[in-house]
Amino acid sequence: MNQLERILQDYFGFNAFRTGQKEIIEDVLAGNNVLGVLPTGSGKSICYQIPAIKGNDTVIVVSPLLSLMSDQVKQLKAKGFKKVIAINSFVDYTERHFLFDQLDSYKLIYLSPEMLQNNRLLDRLKRIKISLFVIDEAHCISQWGHEFRPDYLKLNPVIEALNNPPILALSATATPEVQKDIAKQLNNVPLNKHIYPMDRDNIAFTVQALQSKQEKVSYLKQLLGKFPVPTMIYFSSKKEAEFVASQLGDSLQELRVAFYHGGMEQVDRILIQQQFMENQLDVICCTSAFGMGIDKSNVRLVVHYHIPTQIESFIQEVGRAGRDGMSSVSLVLYAPFDDILPKRLIESELPTTEQIPTIINRLDSLARSDKKVDLGSPLLIEEFQINETQWRFLHYQLEKHDMIKEDQILPIYDKKAEILEAINQRIIERTYYKLNKLDEILTWVTGVTCRREQLYQAFQPDSSEAKYFCCDYCDFTFNKWEPIVEAKQLVESSWEIELANLFLLEGK
Repeated sequence: MNQLERILQDYFGFNAFRTGQKEIIEDVLAGNNVLGVLPTGSGKSICYQIPAIKGNDTVIVVSPLLSLMSDQVKQLKAKGFKKVIAINSFVDYTERHFLFDQLDSYKLIYLSPEMLQNNRLLDRLKRIKISLFVIDEAHCISQWGHEFRPDYLKLNPVIEALNNPPILALSATATPEVQKDIAKQLNNVPLNKHIYPMDRDNIAFTVQALQSKQEKVSYLKQLLGKFPVPTMIYFSSKKEAEFVASQLGDSLQELRVAFYHGGMEQVDRILIQQQFMENQLDVICCTSAFGMGIDKSNVRLVVHYHIPTQIESFIQEVGRAGRDGMSSVSLVLYAPFDDILPKRLIESELPTTEQIPTIINRLDSLARSDKKVDLGSPLLIEEFQINETQWRFLHYQLEKHDMIKEDQILPIYDKKAEILEAINQRIIERTYYKLNKLDEILTWVTGVTCRREQLYQAFQPDSSEAKYFCCDYCDFTFNKWEPIVEAKQLVESSWEIELANLFLLEGK
């Protein structure tokens, strides 16, 4: 057994690497820049965790998934690797700056892309030797990526400031177009590509056409009554997730059902997540906020109650099913007018072209007044009548056009018309692109050919042969499905018992 296999076994409990892992690790350890595209649930994190454990210098991991960072830090520490830390918005100001001064004592540092814009942090990172700069969810670095995070587009200057360490860019949903754009956004640095098929042969795909919300709920009650398996149901509406969770919980009292969305308190979200991971809940009615970075092996059914806005999001969410390789199903529920909600969500992601002149004029006026303006203030966003996502987009565009520099507004004088035209053009292009992406998934939902082939055709030339069932157009029906139904774990869940367990006296 060589050193890599020994680390894999000692720290992660696996006897062999999954497809692509060892090849990527060896390439990274040789000091090469690497682009790795591996299917969701294939263990991408091991590709940078093992180099961090094996090496003497520091590995930086940039990730947008805050819950993933926290989970991986906790898991690595439990396995005996203590030199790991995550710094993001979950960490309060005082602790954050304490950690900045301790960075040289860590070998693996998880950071959000936004945190890397902190000058004090960057100054501390410059003082340590960095052996690898990892960009997780690397499709976000592409302007065509399915999660538009402006701070991903600012990573290049950061990499240069850190003396250009080797780069590992990882993704599960990068089309050939996005792969090219990732390289372009990284100044066309040579990247050794390790691209593996994205489709999972143990997941069957099916779409159920229904007529209304009520029919969707009735269908789910019937289906989950027959198949009481670990299930994730995705919604685009927090309110609807709560409502359906209540309906299912009332009707199927033998099932343990909960809801999860970004509007909940962090403590509640963590509790629900842990209960699902520990098989103490059967069904989660959730928004896209749930599941990112969650590695639960026995999810048998992933349902999309609402249509996501694009295929990449759908593939990410479907990939949370059947990570143990056993027979699992992706189910999409589709009713008339189901395209209205995703179109509204797309419209809400960007400011309108009508809003831009008012915002530009107001910012220009503030710049000329010499007033100190907090560009992160909720009051400013409220005054502009836009949401945080829209402001992030606009803030980045204004930085590009030199109206914002180092979080200060600058007067634009005779450049106003030029800036207005450039930003409005970008909004039009971006909206057009997003609506086209929505059309792609709507075409897939209403398609009349093999769903597996159609779903992955933009990502790879061929799809795998199905291990159990392919799709509802080829061979799948729920009448044929015989999933593993595990015995439920009995849990006493009162807060008094939980508290007693925390303070349990020895021998009692």
